Amino acid sequence: MFINVHTHHPSNSKEVFEIQNKYPTDIDFSTPFSVGIHPWFLKKETLEIELFLLEEKLQHENCYAIGECGLDKAIDVDFNFQKAVFIQQIHLSEKYQKPMILHCVSAVKEIIEIKKQFSPSQTWIFHGFQKNKQLAESLVFNGIFLSFGETVLSKSDLQNVILDFPLDYLFIETDNSEVSIVSIYQKIAIIKNIEIAALKEKIQVNFNTIFKK
Repeated sequence: MFINVHTHHPSNSKEVFEIQNKYPTDIDFSTPFSVGIHPWFLKKETLEIELFLLEEKLQHENCYAIGECGLDKAIDVDFNFQKAVFIQQIHLSEKYQKPMILHCVSAVKEIIEIKKQFSPSQTWIFHGFQKNKQLAESLVFNGIFLSFGETVLSKSDLQNVILDFPLDYLFIETDNSEVSIVSIYQKIAIIKNIEIAALKEKIQVNFNTIFKK
């Protein structure tokens, strides 16, 4: 089984277990999903109802994680407001024992500071990682898993990051891309010089450790 920890475009393949990204106001929650309030869509006037719906959906049998949620310095949304809502979602992650899928743009320092402040018991997964080795090491040092997506197929700098990256902290995703999750697994297996079956097995172990269903 190929595990796709974060997708906006499910393949519905029998060979793939995929966690589809959802928003609290969505309608269909019939397949495995994560649900969170993304910083891009934060509005003070809708926050109360979205938090109510989020808490409701976190109790759904198909819910595997909270997210994506996090911090983004590249958008025109008050950063302190972003932090306040992120912290509310950390509390929900802990209350309902759901891992957290992180969206982070230019805010790794703040994410790590907040994690140290709250010392969560639930695992955080930094989705769509595309940064350098130093940031990868800093996140792993602070107990944050990294999920890699389609940029692995073409970005040599990222391939170099994966070369030495510990499998114990690795997940794989397609995010908003419609590429096959299998092609990403194949590329990472080649970079790591391991059999694809061994990579699948390791991701399954990581998944079973974190997603307690």
